[in-house]
Amino acid sequence: MASLKVLVVGCGNMGTSHARAYHKLNGFEIVGLVSRGAKSRERLSNELGGTPMFSDYAEALTTAKPDVVSINTYPDTHYDYVKMALKAGAHVFVEKPLALTVEEAQTVVDLAQKLELKMVVGYILRVHPTWAKFTEMAQELGKPLVMRMNLNQQSSGDHWHTHKQLMNSMSPIVDCGVHYVDVMCSMTRSKPISVSAIGANLSDEIASEMYNYGQLQVRFEDGSVGWYEAGWGPMMSETAFFIKDVIGPKGCVSISDQDKGASDDVDGHSKTGSLKLHHSELGEKGHFTKKDEIIDTADEPDHDGLCLLEQEYLLDAIRNDRDLTHHLNDAVNSLKIVLAADESVKTGKTVML
Repeated sequence: MASLKVLVVGCGNMGTSHARAYHKLNGFEIVGLVSRGAKSRERLSNELGGTPMFSDYAEALTTAKPDVVSINTYPDTHYDYVKMALKAGAHVFVEKPLALTVEEAQTVVDLAQKLELKMVVGYILRVHPTWAKFTEMAQELGKPLVMRMNLNQQSSGDHWHTHKQLMNSMSPIVDCGVHYVDVMCSMTRSKPISVSAIGANLSDEIASEMYNYGQLQVRFEDGSVGWYEAGWGPMMSETAFFIKDVIGPKGCVSISDQDKGASDDVDGHSKTGSLKLHHSELGEKGHFTKKDEIIDTADEPDHDGLCLLEQEYLLDAIRNDRDLTHHLNDAVNSLKIVLAADESVKTGKTVML
């Protein structure tokens, strides 16, 4: 079976990892790299053995005639780039979030389904074996669940520059939050009913109406609740930048503390080290009947390995005509929750879903 021709758009951190995955997998052939910055596309092209390069996305679509377009650019381009790829007859991989509004996200989902093309959104935690186990264990804790998650990043230099560019279109709780809200929805398997949030602008280097710190709270129909916190910038604390903890009537499961390294280390964001399961059952004398369990997860994929798993998922969806309806609906719903949080920050009011 002939390899699928892939056009990789965006040659930054995510684009590089996904390009390496396509280069490694037998089912793909990279036919072009698109980036406005000559330095990034030349670096990646050299790494991959001289892949053709483009500075203009529309020209690349016409010239390369890809079967698949991989979109790894800033979020404010996603809607237009996805629509152009689908109209060109290409399957799509797009980094999260799918779009900047729920309406735009639903529009491209409907278009992909109408054209019978596959579209996968880059929720990297969905393919992570440890996060899948974390979700499964949370589902065994009973209801309601209390889900506590954050990802604060003390960024400087190039990382802070990237964060400032991202904040031209969205806040940290929107950009990062879609991952963790998606996990919460998977854990509860319940409908979210309301969202409230707070935020603060801690830097004069970003627009006055933007905020580089935020926290959202979401309530679910089954009584479960969750909070997610995210902050970007040189002022952020690294004391407790990585919390992943779920509590239920039967106990709790956590991604255990470990040496995570620097908070702006992207490769460390998906690492787990181990899972800690605590049982709440008490005996006749009021003491715990079971010891805490530690599940070692040291042997897990790195960031490039996870991107490889994502592209294997895309390849399987295309080759075997997998139904991606639930995947795409979840992408729209998670965006709906984080955008409701953004609205709550700006209005000071709880948003009913």
